[in-house]
Amino acid sequence: MSRHTVNRRVFYLSIQVIANAIIIGIVAKVLVYLIDGITNLAFYGRLSFENTSPAGNQLGLLVIAVPIIGAVGVGLMARFGSKAIGGHGIPEAMEKIILAESRIPPALTFLKPLSAAISIGTGGPFGAEGPIIATGGAFGSLTGQWIHISASERKIVLAAGACAGMAAIFGSPLAAVLLAVELLLFEFSPRSIIPVALACVTGAGMHFLLFGHQPVFSMPSIPAASNGALAIYVLLGAVVGVVATGVSHSIYWIEDTFEKLPIHWMWWPAIGAVAIGVIGYFAPHTMGVGYDNIQRLLTGSTPLKVVFFLCVLKYLSWSISLGSGTSGGTLAPLFTIGGALGALLGTVILNWFPDSGINIPTAALIGMAAMFAGASRAWLTSIVFALETTGQINGLLPLLGGCVAAYFVSFFLMKGTIMTEKILRRGVKTPDAYEPDILRNVAVRHLIVPVSSDAVSEYYINASEDAGMAAELMGKYTIDSLLVKDGERVIGTVTARALLDYYSRQRQKEIQYDSPNRTKRILVQGRKLLRHSKIMGI
Repeated sequence: MSRHTVNRRVFYLSIQVIANAIIIGIVAKVLVYLIDGITNLAFYGRLSFENTSPAGNQLGLLVIAVPIIGAVGVGLMARFGSKAIGGHGIPEAMEKIILAESRIPPALTFLKPLSAAISIGTGGPFGAEGPIIATGGAFGSLTGQWIHISASERKIVLAAGACAGMAAIFGSPLAAVLLAVELLLFEFSPRSIIPVALACVTGAGMHFLLFGHQPVFSMPSIPAASNGALAIYVLLGAVVGVVATGVSHSIYWIEDTFEKLPIHWMWWPAIGAVAIGVIGYFAPHTMGVGYDNIQRLLTGSTPLKVVFFLCVLKYLSWSISLGSGTSGGTLAPLFTIGGALGALLGTVILNWFPDSGINIPTAALIGMAAMFAGASRAWLTSIVFALETTGQINGLLPLLGGCVAAYFVSFFLMKGTIMTEKILRRGVKTPDAYEPDILRNVAVRHLIVPVSSDAVSEYYINASEDAGMAAELMGKYTIDSLLVKDGERVIGTVTARALLDYYSRQRQKEIQYDSPNRTKRILVQGRKLLRHSKIMGI
């Protein structure tokens, strides 16, 4: 039986992840309340859970101390709780999936949201989605360790929990499913997609129940792009992709710099928080969750000075604090920086080419999505996320062109991504492509070697099974051949050598080019025709 078969276990997993998603949706709401409560207390001295931003505080120079105090608390939690509370969230989940059979320490289920609420509530320039994605993944892993499931199934439960958290915060279920496919599952099969999709739908349902039905980043309707404007948006996406690779490199350069400091790592977040406070004193909009900043950028009416601050100073505040190892995330900051960069580039283009046909809100939308596509290479997630959170269907073509351009450029400028660089440095390679399993595409009957019809062996395989199943059985029983039966009749044997030869032949086909001699002849004929045309004066 194929390991990708949809059976009763998929049904049981689906029930489990739906129950998890309901709980994760509630946790998402509690986390938002907790962030708002700490923000009100830290910046305004009031006990309230009203949604507010640190930008309106009247603390003066004292505002510099607020994020430092919060970072000291996070450092203490990391020192005496779990160091794993720091970091981006998604890379740590990827590492556990690859190296630890999707087992995340149970303590993170509670420590991650609490540390993130303290970090963000005291001015940390991060969004609420990073911590809830990490918390959802940790909760999924925890329930996966309680029940009797395999490591592969636990991976599905972990990914479903993480992406249900994203759907619960943003109300973007399809983007959350794609995030699982592109960054967490490392596979695309019915037995994994069905539970993850159901969890994301449930998470989105919890968002609509607890947060409302309006798009998270509602914006004025944007016009359909003309052909000329579409070309400009693609180029804009490519430029943002170049910047995204620089942003990714800088995060790890800052992390490396902190690693060289001669003081205990517990104090690094406090040092990084100095940057948050100082920058926040001059540009208070750079502090806190910042979803309101993204929404203002997408209206196209944000003052140019504020746009510049959100592009440059938000980047400095976020990169230094995240590089220090505090509890944070990458999604909302990348969206903010990319949206501001897109708005700035759009403004420059309109000043130079007023008849180009582009508009600032669309440029900001392209910048937002292209920044995440270039940094993470989750380009499908970026496109669909931008559509789901804004409801702007006219943005589909510009988003597709801009995000693909950013995605394409990133391969030339960096080896890993902002999500994978950390584990790549440890020698762990993450899949960057989803290709058909070559051995699953051929039946055993096509690879058999003749054998006597009265041959007997303890191990055999049916002729209709695929070669991948044969490889699994050989590995399981440490043998190098299997008898092949068609019904009750032995028709041959399949060997490990035959499987390797077939695999090698199919791989070679991917790098062989057809008819090189014919191509040369066409080029020669083309040159002759061109030369003849010049002689005839055509």
